[in-house]
Amino acid sequence: MLRKAIILGVAMLMSPVAWAQERGPVTNLPLPRFVSLKASEGNVRRGPSLSHRIDWVYTRRDMPLEITAEHGHWRRVRDRDGAGGWVHYSLLSGVRTVIIEHDMLRLYTDPNPDSPLTARLELGVIARLGACDSEWCKVTAGGYKGWAPKAALWGVRPDEIRE
Repeated sequence: MLRKAIILGVAMLMSPVAWAQERGPVTNLPLPRFVSLKASEGNVRRGPSLSHRIDWVYTRRDMPLEITAEHGHWRRVRDRDGAGGWVHYSLLSGVRTVIIEHDMLRLYTDPNPDSPLTARLELGVIARLGACDSEWCKVTAGGYKGWAPKAALWGVRPDEIRE
């Protein structure tokens, strides 16, 4: 049985397993979940406060990050390499982005490898995430739009469906 959930005004179909997903104690949003870095720089700290040491600085605006925990105004995040720490929530955005995981990834006009090619994206490119079905996602990068295999993207769950 599928249930329908309304999160931030967006309707999503969720499986019973996803419906039972853990919720953040601060926002009541699902954990883990993907967000993006809205600042051009974001300090990553050892703990959830300004008194904790800065381990490094993210320097890529729109980089997708996965929130794994919440504490007050702080979110524990991890990047595609598995590195992470605590970031202030004001540096994060709900705008969904993905990182291209395969070099020269082909984008197609439709979610079908037999449809016309629209572009090729290099490894590491950050793209805006659109609709996703069970195997494909629509992405936008550098003025190009198209459908890419979900398995070639970091920043979207394998079971995630987006309209």
